Amino acid sequence: MPVKTPAYAAQSGSTPLAPFTIERRDPLPDDVQMEILFCGVCHSDLHFARGQWPFANFPCVPGHEIVGRVTKVGKEVTGFKPGDVAAVGCLVDSCRECANCGKGLEQYCEKGMVLTYGSPDPRGRGQMTYGGYSKNITVRQQFVLRVSPKLNPAAAAPLLCAGITTYSPLKHWGAAKGKKVGIVGLGGLGHMGVKFAHAFGCHTVLFTTSPSKIEDGKRLGADEVVISKDESQMSKHAGSFDFILNTVAASHNLDAFTNLLRTDATMCLVGAPEHPHPSPQIWPLIMKRASIAGSAIGGIAETQEMLDFCAAKGIVSDIEMIPIQKINDAYERMLKSDVKYRFVIDMATL
Repeated sequence: MPVKTPAYAAQSGSTPLAPFTIERRDPLPDDVQMEILFCGVCHSDLHFARGQWPFANFPCVPGHEIVGRVTKVGKEVTGFKPGDVAAVGCLVDSCRECANCGKGLEQYCEKGMVLTYGSPDPRGRGQMTYGGYSKNITVRQQFVLRVSPKLNPAAAAPLLCAGITTYSPLKHWGAAKGKKVGIVGLGGLGHMGVKFAHAFGCHTVLFTTSPSKIEDGKRLGADEVVISKDESQMSKHAGSFDFILNTVAASHNLDAFTNLLRTDATMCLVGAPEHPHPSPQIWPLIMKRASIAGSAIGGIAETQEMLDFCAAKGIVSDIEMIPIQKINDAYERMLKSDVKYRFVIDMATL
């Protein structure tokens, strides 16, 4: 029987998040049920809850950076047992049959991945999926992840989106010792990008518009910090980067960064702005066979790899814990970049 579950939801793009009751299914044979302990707050949550993306739908229970404790498992589940600390990220299902799913790229499922919130739920009797701003969640075991006891569970929560969103492209484009890698922006995504690039052994350069972030950038692992509004600082790095990860979620001119790429280098965009970026100049790309690319999250296997890497290297997110009752204030602060560097909701407050 479905279970009534307390949650916080937006009823429309113009209404604040407020208490709401949802239904969670009783575990099917291959399901894992979790009590949610902590849920990170992502900029995507804000975009969705405020109706800023065309596919937003309501009521919306956001949250896709979920760490919890397993409370019940279906009879076919072998990888989890009650009491385990586990996690759920940005997707909770996919077709598991297409070529991309077969390669462990469920995030690029050809039939469309099932997002943790805001997607039609193939197991939910016609309802939409609801996210982690809630007391519990039930997910197919193939989309549940293991969390090492070496990791602080609250600080590990943002790894499920901010972590994998930066880890995946850095790995894909070969970030490693001997490579010069740029990270654009020092927010929830950017601070994880700096940590990972440093951990991979790259010469890591942070680009920020804020001189106040120089000290923090170096603390997090940047070898250099460049103020991107300073043309003289930028020009010193022309044509020198093997890879640039651009995490900024606001529309901005990309040319300043494509000019910094080496021949055959790539700038990957992972920030999703509300309005499109200005069209970039083509010559910096043509004359160096350079690329502008995009990347989503990672697949389930890669996300588990990332969590295990973080446990081995002692990497977690820098967080500020909040009660669920402060979520609307947190959204306003997030718009002002007033957080270092990720809000995490203590779900015991719900």
